[in-house]
Amino acid sequence: MKKKIFIAAAVFFSSTVQAQNEISIVQDSSKELQAVIVTANKIEQKQNETGKVLTIISQQELQRSYGKSIGEVLNRQVGMAIGGANGTLGTVQTIYTRGSVAANTLILLDGIPLYDASGISSEFDLNSFAVDQVERIEILKGAQSTLYGSDAVAGVINIITKKAADKKAHVQANLSAGSYNTYRGGINVSGTVKDIQYLAGYSKIYSDGFSSAYDSSGNKDFDDDHYKQDAVLLRLGFKASEKLSFSLFGKYNNNKGQIDAGAFTDDNDYHYNTINSVAGAGVTYKLKNAIIYLNYNFNKYERKYNDDSTDIGGFSSDPFAFYTKFISEKYEGKSHFAELYSKIDLHKNLNLVSGIDYRTNATSQKYLYISSFGPFEPIPLGKDTANTDQLSAFASLLYNNQQGFTTGLGGRFNDHSVYGSNGTFSINPAYTFNSIKIFANVSSAFRVPSLYQLYSDFGNRTLKPERSVSYETGLQVTDKKFTGRVVGFVRDIKDVFVFYTDPVTFGSIYKNADRQKDHGIEMEATVSVNKILLAANYTYVQGEIDTKTFSGKDTTFSNLYRKPKNLFNFTISYKPVDKALISAHVRNVSSFYEPKFNSSPVKLNGYYTLDLYTEYQFNKRFKIFVDLKNLTDQKYFDQEGFNTRRFNANCGISVNL
Repeated sequence: MKKKIFIAAAVFFSSTVQAQNEISIVQDSSKELQAVIVTANKIEQKQNETGKVLTIISQQELQRSYGKSIGEVLNRQVGMAIGGANGTLGTVQTIYTRGSVAANTLILLDGIPLYDASGISSEFDLNSFAVDQVERIEILKGAQSTLYGSDAVAGVINIITKKAADKKAHVQANLSAGSYNTYRGGINVSGTVKDIQYLAGYSKIYSDGFSSAYDSSGNKDFDDDHYKQDAVLLRLGFKASEKLSFSLFGKYNNNKGQIDAGAFTDDNDYHYNTINSVAGAGVTYKLKNAIIYLNYNFNKYERKYNDDSTDIGGFSSDPFAFYTKFISEKYEGKSHFAELYSKIDLHKNLNLVSGIDYRTNATSQKYLYISSFGPFEPIPLGKDTANTDQLSAFASLLYNNQQGFTTGLGGRFNDHSVYGSNGTFSINPAYTFNSIKIFANVSSAFRVPSLYQLYSDFGNRTLKPERSVSYETGLQVTDKKFTGRVVGFVRDIKDVFVFYTDPVTFGSIYKNADRQKDHGIEMEATVSVNKILLAANYTYVQGEIDTKTFSGKDTTFSNLYRKPKNLFNFTISYKPVDKALISAHVRNVSSFYEPKFNSSPVKLNGYYTLDLYTEYQFNKRFKIFVDLKNLTDQKYFDQEGFNTRRFNANCGISVNL
């Protein structure tokens, strides 16, 4: 009870405020507040017309991030911790939004949900995106299942890809080189010819990398884990009339690399290949007082792992020790998503967003392991068996009295082919006066069981969806030279999926068993003074789980594993002249715990990193940049037994024609 009182008091009385993500020395934040957004309520809307907690990562910031991954960019945002973002390239990027597990953050591509139907939890890997093909990123915190469906429990991340240029032809290109023999290059060609818009982009990354596994013995004989990425983006739009327009979209990503056998364990010949293909189409039709949207998206994810050489990960001189001699895994997931919805202007102050969506998921999986105990080959999963579909209807009323008060009230009904039906609701009022906005959100969300959790050897077709209710309240201040936001949040999740092993039979199965409770505070602030910009954000997260021990007794314990309670980011940017920028960034992470099977969690030390970025813009077409990361060469761990990047550098050029 004391904790809840403290949280409430901090929310209502704190004077700390929001940090904007635009790294611009001379900025008018009141104009920034008017920026058009699309994520919050599924329609184009000004930022000051919603009470939802939204962060925008602009094109300007992404242009200063060509030497970073999407995970590294997100890692600097308030409320975000991205596991693997600091590892060798290709490391799976695990998203912990406000301390929640990875699968509770939904990834959107231009507003369309993305899933990996072949994965254990269906979470989508951020390695499937190239920074230079992204126009901007919108992060929407809190439960968002009413408009976006399953997995939007802690929030959604909408990755908005590059759009075609309005002029006849436009070329953007970048090239950089850096530590670990890392090379990056990308080119985007776009333009408009009469009523047709087009864009074609290609991005390439190659890196020798470093060993993902940590050599605790200090022998320094662990091999480097290389990484290659090829990414293609295609877009075509056609405006048939003032009312009717069509669009086609395609995205292809091919990642290849090496991984190690596990924590502290090297493997010289463990290879993987992941391929993601996305294709979609959209139709927009405008009426006098309404807009109708029709979208379709196909998403295919393929993952292959192979380790069949004489180099054996985990090899021991003890003939009775367990080690793996051979691994062959192939996973394929396919998803279809279709939606039809509309925005109707019921009144100058009242809009209705309503529609239906249909989504299917199917997977085929085959894997073989040969260890010191012999072969293990589970019965393969086939897409004819391992598949689900969902049909949903949703609606949201949006009210704006044009005098500062706005609110949204919505609901969704979802019908799932395995577990049946469930529903969600949301309400988010806000009031803006002068430069201050106060807001509150109460909303529910759900996460459906994955195909693996339903159909694998450990699957359970009686699983119910995880269900949650989230509460947010906060204060936002926006002025010409000062912006800020403080938010307090509480999240309560029931029927949490757990992997349960019977202590007598040792049989394992997924089941609904636990209740997860999380709460915290997010604080952001930005100050612009002459040629200097100061930006800072702080996140506090605490969480605990109510569960039963093997003996059947109820117990409660903190379980934010790999998720630090305290995160702090600070950036100072300076423009000595109009064409030059120097920016330093400090990230401080508190200590946290690593889970251990059949043992007590291990505490990992907190750490800080210091980065320095500088650029010089010769003219509108040509820019050079240098990005120095972990300047003090800190040795730290985001996961026990796995390395993170020490001091590393990246420099390059950017061209606009």
